[in-house]
Amino acid sequence: MPNNTMPEVKNQTHVADELNKLSRNDYLVTLFIPEAVRADAQALLAFAAELRIVQHRVSEPTPGEIRLQWWHDALDGQGHGAVRSNPIASCLLDAIEKHQFPIIPLKRMIAAHRFDLYSDPMSDVNQFEGYSGETRACLYQFIAMALGSKDADPALYADAAGHLGVASTYVNAILAFGRDSSNGKIFLPYSVFQSFGVDDKVILAGQNSEAMRQAMAAHLQAAEEHLAQAQAAIKLLPKNVRPAFVDSAIVRAQLRFLNKRTDNPFLIGAGRSDLRKLIAMFVYSVKN
Repeated sequence: MPNNTMPEVKNQTHVADELNKLSRNDYLVTLFIPEAVRADAQALLAFAAELRIVQHRVSEPTPGEIRLQWWHDALDGQGHGAVRSNPIASCLLDAIEKHQFPIIPLKRMIAAHRFDLYSDPMSDVNQFEGYSGETRACLYQFIAMALGSKDADPALYADAAGHLGVASTYVNAILAFGRDSSNGKIFLPYSVFQSFGVDDKVILAGQNSEAMRQAMAAHLQAAEEHLAQAQAAIKLLPKNVRPAFVDSAIVRAQLRFLNKRTDNPFLIGAGRSDLRKLIAMFVYSVKN
């Protein structure tokens, strides 16, 4: 057994369980990450999942802002005892120390999730890609840093992480489009809808149309393009860091699913089954 104290093992088990509850996909992804850094990857992904779920745990922005500020203060080392009593925070801080992860990208992730608390639409593609980079791409980059050589330049992983982050965020936003719109949120780039003559009232009312389907097809195409660029970048990376990008297999499987569900963007479904995702990641691991 690794040289962990009992409290550390207990915390890691709790983090894995919470990740499984909060973000099943991310939990499945970590099963294909080498055991030496799996707990650290789970801590990062559980932290990100906690930030994403804040919007669903509050009825108005202020309590959400307070919760996000708690995480910001935790990264600054404030409230040390209370922070360490939170297993996810404790394991995250251990991972940061172990791998010398920079704090600023994690603070930017927290700041980006403040957008979730309000009803403003995602204005355009630039805002969407920036949000994706700060909330998703940095996770892939950090896991690659943990897997890679300590003297490797983190910029080596930037293309793969950046494009996969955008592709993954597109897929998740498309899958959640019906739920989000019914809750008054537009997470996909609103300017794209506008370019097809679809306005926010139509989206929030859940009104399907040919123009709506064309707009969603454009979002799907953007996701496909980013995934293709991510896959090309992954092939250029050292073999030992490629497990950090195993989520690309899930993104590919989900895109195949979505391309067969184009009749009504508001009624897409949950996506591929866990079994199909596991098979896709197994194939990726064998090939990479």
